[in-house]
Amino acid sequence: MTTALSDTQIEKLRQTVWKALKNAGISPHPPEGKFWQPIIVQEKNRRQRFLSASQPDARTLATFIDHTLLKPEAGKSRVEQLCQEAQKHGFAAVCVNPVYVPLASRLLQDSPPKICSVVGFPLGANLSSIKAQEARQAISDGATEIDMVLHVGALKDRDLVAVYRDIRSVVEVCDEHEVLCKVILETALLEDEEKVLACELSALAGAAFVKTSTGFGPGGATEQDVALMERVVAPYRMGVKASGGIRSWQQAVNMIHAGAIRIGASASVNIVTEVQIKPK
Repeated sequence: MTTALSDTQIEKLRQTVWKALKNAGISPHPPEGKFWQPIIVQEKNRRQRFLSASQPDARTLATFIDHTLLKPEAGKSRVEQLCQEAQKHGFAAVCVNPVYVPLASRLLQDSPPKICSVVGFPLGANLSSIKAQEARQAISDGATEIDMVLHVGALKDRDLVAVYRDIRSVVEVCDEHEVLCKVILETALLEDEEKVLACELSALAGAAFVKTSTGFGPGGATEQDVALMERVVAPYRMGVKASGGIRSWQQAVNMIHAGAIRIGASASVNIVTEVQIKPK
């Protein structure tokens, strides 16, 4: 799968990021020897086995999915149901709003699904100090993965240093506790060049994943965006999470083909229980 940008264009954008950080006196923190890199390697190996299978099974597909419930009207009973479904189907994680992290952590104690929560959600316009504190509190409450929304406005302004510092503020908290940090780009709001800049900044800030969407923006994940993001972060051995508008088995499989090793979905149960369609 190809994208609109050439390797030369992507490299020029990488250099733009490095130059902006250097001019600001910042030494980047690319993910070298990070605690999470063996996890990414394991998930990428599982992706290859899944894609090479003659008929991928639902239980395996479930291991790629973050079972998500971020609707503002969701209450305690729905979170309890979410956790039960995660245990039943073997989803990779549950992803809940910060207020429900303690409940999800208690319900999934000693269970395989991880606890993911969101930071700066869904707009990304919080102060970096507030995002860092959100992450710290969520981790204290039991979160083992953090999905943060980057400062989209600063990225649109090409204030690359502000975007880097924003991401880094959360990554530092996550690193302290060995918690995975995923950076949500909200790709539907970005041009391809901005997506590359965001991926490079996420990598140099030490994040483990880049993620397409919040699910609250004007659009969700596309195969083209996932493929572009994977091209940019692959040299850093990072992961790509496709999220937003994924509601079917075929959509999920297509995102994995494009390069995703995680899928964020609220329709997770429907995805893994529908009639299986052989991937293209």
